[in-house]
Amino acid sequence: MSLTGVLGTFHSVTAEFCDPTTSWPNIQDLFCCDPGSAEVLVEAAASLIGLSASQQLDDTRSSLSEVLSRAHKAMASSGASGNRGWRRMYTDACLLLGFSDILYFSSSGDRALAYSAVSRLDHAIVIAGAPGEGRKELILDLICRVQSECLNFPVGFQQDNLPETTVPRHERSQSASLPSATRDVPRLDRPPSLSSFISRFCQQPFVLPAFLSDWPALNEHPWSSLNYLRKVAGPGRVVPVEIGSDYRSDDWTQQMIPWDEFLSNLEEQATGESSKPVLYLAQHSLYNQFPALKDDIFVPDYVYCDLDPPNNYPQYVPPANEERLVLNAWLGPVGTVSPAHTDPFFNFYGQVVGRKTIWLAPPEVSPHMYPYPERTSIASSDDSGEQPRNPAANNESPLMSNTSQVDVFLSTPEDIDASKSKYPDFWNHAVPTAMSVTLEPGDLLFFPPGWWHAMRSEETSFSVSMWF
Repeated sequence: MSLTGVLGTFHSVTAEFCDPTTSWPNIQDLFCCDPGSAEVLVEAAASLIGLSASQQLDDTRSSLSEVLSRAHKAMASSGASGNRGWRRMYTDACLLLGFSDILYFSSSGDRALAYSAVSRLDHAIVIAGAPGEGRKELILDLICRVQSECLNFPVGFQQDNLPETTVPRHERSQSASLPSATRDVPRLDRPPSLSSFISRFCQQPFVLPAFLSDWPALNEHPWSSLNYLRKVAGPGRVVPVEIGSDYRSDDWTQQMIPWDEFLSNLEEQATGESSKPVLYLAQHSLYNQFPALKDDIFVPDYVYCDLDPPNNYPQYVPPANEERLVLNAWLGPVGTVSPAHTDPFFNFYGQVVGRKTIWLAPPEVSPHMYPYPERTSIASSDDSGEQPRNPAANNESPLMSNTSQVDVFLSTPEDIDASKSKYPDFWNHAVPTAMSVTLEPGDLLFFPPGWWHAMRSEETSFSVSMWF
């Protein structure tokens, strides 16, 4: 077993901390953020370079773990000015811990250490965003090298090697109209030109049926294939998932779990053979972790239009990243729900796998949506310390006041009557202007910023949101 590539790459990046001619440009963010923690990283790097695989690394690993924990806490509490430094600290601590895993692996051959290294590198991408010039690309390269050299995973993906296994589908039923919506989202017979989109269509929701039919994700690289999704990631990858079908529930939580475990859970949920909690990969930049998936989609030209703020949402500003575009993945089993909420961006929402029902209402109905308060009464009145930890309860962030308390997917007469009694303004003022649609695989939905929207998966569903 040759580890020349992975050990050489780890050694090169670790040496950056120790070379006086290059170290300052590479670690400036670290020392500006917290000199004490940065010094620990430099000392750990020197130790890792100087130690052989047979020597003990426990003290070095313990010091790095302390920096990692400190950086994680600081990222949650620091402002924008200090956040980049702590994100960089977290990233580089993950890199050095991954190096220590591979040093141990090189002497023991314990595959659990290789899986640990991949997991640490994924955490750097997911938790911290892997800031720093070339850092994310370096981490992705290291993941591939660990998978190839330590876990015997072939580089590249060969479709011919995969059996024909797809996500099981529930029996398709006709889309029923929602009692909480009085209109259908308009479907356009043909895609509008860019000029027509800007001048006529960008102020209201619409659907472009089958617009995504030429995406590789629906064809030669099918996202409906669990085998493809496993192969494109490789072994050892971990992803953030929501545990629970609705983030308003008090038992809702989040966790990093292995990608393979998530896909297995998805398969069990789809076949009705699982009693495990529902897992939902929601609003996650999966394409940063698995760049091959980004090659499976074609971002429509519409998202690069320079749109003015809508008349009913004048506070709109585009995303602040260089592309002014945010791509997120949404993958979960039947019944997963995103409750009614608002986002501050224009959105093209592509349905790749399965069917999903969408509820929409314009910004004008906001006074009638019963959003969660900026601080719950529980937070101010309950001294027991036992407070709901779901995002909608909003004990920690006022941003969750963009989520409605109303369940827009009620269907039984008893539940609807109870909702009308509790939320009369919603039924009297929001419902008359609300609209709904059930998206089929290949459909593309557009809606402007500030629109209230809720989603419900009618079967195993994989969607792509494109905020711009």
